Amino acid sequence: MADENPDKNPDKKNSNPDKKNSKKVAKKENAPKKAAKKAEGKTAAKKPTAKKDPHKQTQKKAAKAKKAEPKAKAEPKPEPKKPVAIVVRASSRYVRVAPRKARLIADQVRGLHIEKARALLQFSPRGAAHDIHKLIDSAASNAENNHDLIADEMRVAEITVDEGPTLKRFRPRAQGRATPIHKRTSHIAVALSPEESQS
Repeated sequence: MADENPDKNPDKKNSNPDKKNSKKVAKKENAPKKAAKKAEGKTAAKKPTAKKDPHKQTQKKAAKAKKAEPKAKAEPKPEPKKPVAIVVRASSRYVRVAPRKARLIADQVRGLHIEKARALLQFSPRGAAHDIHKLIDSAASNAENNHDLIADEMRVAEITVDEGPTLKRFRPRAQGRATPIHKRTSHIAVALSPEESQS
């Protein structure tokens, strides 16, 4: 029979009860410290970081900028707008007159008072004068009916003659030949405006 006395038995490890007790006491003492550290860590993690509101920051910056800016001088009042000149237009397209011939009459009439222009066109020997006379009368009636203006107080502000399509024809000639004939057309446009706006 083996002795149960630990002092006499060399195989069994020497277990000291004092050491075990001291370890237990140390653990008990350290336990509240560890718990406190854990609690601190949790509270630190739980505390949300205060997010800065970008809207408030921009408002603060704007307020600072306003304070820093010197007071601007009072802006001058805008001038009242001038009344827009009324322009009455009329146009005639595909007129059977060569543009070169019609421009000779248009240059004579441009800028004249309507009565003077009518008198000049009435007694002009050129064929284009008749078409331009009719066009100016049309523009004058547009001014009376559409814009409530007095036709006799208007003047020819603009008159333009543009080239239209050319009609191509042929004429028989001697020895079986054919000669081309170009019948040119014009697009004429007139703009009348009141006498006062031009002065």
